[in-house]
Amino acid sequence: MTVIPWPRKIRAVGNTAQVGSRRPAAASERNAADDLADMAATLIESRQTHLPKRLGAPAPNPAQLANILSAAAHAPDHRQLLPWRFVLLPEASRPQLAEAFAAALRERDDAATEVQQTQAREKAYRAPLLLLVVVDGERGDPEVDLHERLASAGCAVQNMMLMATAQGFGSALTSGKALKAEALRGLFGLAPSELALCFLSIGTVLSRKSARPRPAAQAYVSTLDAERGVVPGF
Repeated sequence: MTVIPWPRKIRAVGNTAQVGSRRPAAASERNAADDLADMAATLIESRQTHLPKRLGAPAPNPAQLANILSAAAHAPDHRQLLPWRFVLLPEASRPQLAEAFAAALRERDDAATEVQQTQAREKAYRAPLLLLVVVDGERGDPEVDLHERLASAGCAVQNMMLMATAQGFGSALTSGKALKAEALRGLFGLAPSELALCFLSIGTVLSRKSARPRPAAQAYVSTLDAERGVVPGF
């Protein structure tokens, strides 16, 4: 298990910035900011998707899980609605989820074979730590539309995945038609205003694939030029 190290200078900055003249303090703060930026870049670039079938025990321990869940609270949340929540699925509840997956398959395909239903059930047992991500489209202020709520949920999930990465775990998001099925919605007691957005899987990486190439910023960034309109790049 690879754990992302924390730079020592970041731990010490609270003390060193208060000692000596203003010039050394400013330099120390700049160094700490550089260290923090380097750490953030290392962490973000280290995160990659590891599918649930590639994740195994051990799962995060209670303290590590608490860190992962607490990271979600630092996502942007317009008007502090807390429009998202997470449902943990411990091992004892996996058979119920398995049957919900099989029922969801039958809902959309009444000719589904027993083999196909068994394959659907198997998905419930992958990854040692599994959570359902739920977004409420109506909680709190109705002027905050669903797009903002989904963006907030995405940030919360990314924070959790980055914390999992920092602690040496792999993670993945999975979705599918089963998330809209009445069988699954009934299992989780979802309100009419709630969406089952995705599952978040976390565990120890059992096998790794090569990291996929990432696009350069120029591929997805443009600039609104005062004279030429929207132009590529930045």
